[in-house]
Amino acid sequence: MTVYFLRHASAGERVENPAKDAKRALDAVGMEQAVRMGAALAAWGAQLDAIVSSPLKRCTQTAALVANEIGHQRKIETSAALRPEATFAEFQQLLRAYAGREAILVVGHNPMLSESLGKVLGDAARPARIQLRRGALAKVDFKRGAGYLHWLLPPKLLLKSWAEARARRAPARPRR
Repeated sequence: MTVYFLRHASAGERVENPAKDAKRALDAVGMEQAVRMGAALAAWGAQLDAIVSSPLKRCTQTAALVANEIGHQRKIETSAALRPEATFAEFQQLLRAYAGREAILVVGHNPMLSESLGKVLGDAARPARIQLRRGALAKVDFKRGAGYLHWLLPPKLLLKSWAEARARRAPARPRR
């Protein structure tokens, strides 16, 4: 199974009140980041069987914009296992629930997402040290229970890749 780990796009500053923070939406930069993330995945030919998002607004918005760009027709699913305070055990349960799928995208928060990625690449006792910035995307293949990192793109590099992929798809202008 392939799992794409995506930290939600930019949503401005954190709000102290947890109920209000859960409703924090993407800002203008975040909207553009999410569209470009989806366009990059589409350009790379990512075929997703499921998109699973944290139920918090900034993640569901990120997931919806990405889904639109890649032409994902299925409903975006939500899981509390992707909330910021979720545990690695909850994340492992989520992975088991989707084990029959070829490729999924999980959209979540830190610290949970970076910690879970580190643990699937290392182990629970000695996790790999990985920090996903807002808008970062990683591709991990799971074989025989172990995670293998294919790539991890920080948002700036992801946006650069997207621009290059888009330029390659653009029709060449005729010379005069």
